[in-house]
Amino acid sequence: MKHVVFLGDGMSDHPLTALNGKTALQVARTPHMDAMVASGIGGSTLNAPDHLPVGSDICNLGVLGYRLDTGYTGRSPIEAAAMGVELSDTDVAFRCNLVSLKEDNGVMDDFSAGHISTEEACRYIQYLKQHLQNEQFSFFPGVSYRHLVVWHGGMERMVTTPPHDISDQAIAPHLPHGEGAEPVRTLMERSMEILRDCPLNQERARLGKIPVSAIWLWGQGKRPSFQRFTDLYGKRGAMITAVDLMRGVANCIGFRNIHVEGATGWIDTNYEGKAQACIEALADVDLVYIHVESPDESGHAGKLQFKIQAIEDFDAKVVGPVMAHLQSRYHDSFRAVALPDHPTPVEVRTHTRDRVPFAMTGARITPDPCTSYDESLLQCGSVHLHDSTQLMKMLLAIDEQKGS
Repeated sequence: MKHVVFLGDGMSDHPLTALNGKTALQVARTPHMDAMVASGIGGSTLNAPDHLPVGSDICNLGVLGYRLDTGYTGRSPIEAAAMGVELSDTDVAFRCNLVSLKEDNGVMDDFSAGHISTEEACRYIQYLKQHLQNEQFSFFPGVSYRHLVVWHGGMERMVTTPPHDISDQAIAPHLPHGEGAEPVRTLMERSMEILRDCPLNQERARLGKIPVSAIWLWGQGKRPSFQRFTDLYGKRGAMITAVDLMRGVANCIGFRNIHVEGATGWIDTNYEGKAQACIEALADVDLVYIHVESPDESGHAGKLQFKIQAIEDFDAKVVGPVMAHLQSRYHDSFRAVALPDHPTPVEVRTHTRDRVPFAMTGARITPDPCTSYDESLLQCGSVHLHDSTQLMKMLLAIDEQKGS
């Protein structure tokens, strides 16, 4: 049997006055996800355990069927795995955002530095390496605003804050604090000084772009250890994503990473290329996890119309073509599920610890009365999971196999 996870990162939302009390997901045109509900079942799940932050790494690992009581050490070591950065036992990895601050009052203006391009961002990382890298801290370039800093022989118990959680807020209360925080905070403060007169910012100003004001370090942790998916569930998997975090998840659990040219993690991503890559991968693996970042980025940016567009494009250009292929090629030998990892409401502009709706269709699934894919499934859906690992078991029909 073939299995597909359609993961629209941050896709669910809260009701909005601007939409007459509806959500972005409710007003978006999603005929293909609606059809998944109509031909299958709708329900809800909560992907973040109470004792852990509502991060995309944590929530996606939950969807993948992983309990995070052991093995999980933090977000950044997972991204390091995606980037091919080998961590020693004493290394601590940090996500390094390129951010824009309001100079007059030290407020987080843009956690993505205007969704800086990867090419331009790499020039900034090279500039920072020349001025800040030493025996203690190393810089590694990533994608767009997302990069990596490794503290050799570092400490990890400090408190750090994701920059997307403090949009339009003063940064001072959210700088790293606690045990071992001083060297990290000093590095961030030095980056502000270095970047203030950076020639690259002068070039951005001429082009009407916002400056890169600082690096922001967060999500720290040491090298993780996860059981391989094939050992856990007996299935071979592949990951299709634009972001290092999810590539790192794939590397950590033994999934094959599939690169798609033009996959950006934003609303201009190559949706069609992702769908085609999924279709081709199904010939070789048992499960494909197709992750789309653009709804989440739109939510963090507070851009409602972008989020609606991202959801509609995800449905039309990814879910539709892949579902058509599954139905024509695999008939009654597949199961597919569509869901977000967590909500990223446009008014909140960060992740919330709320249940998310899912739609599952395919072999041996008896349809329930639900017909629309949106947050109404939180109430009217037929299945409400309290342990996110149950969703993967449903998708793989594990309990059914045991009972047969």
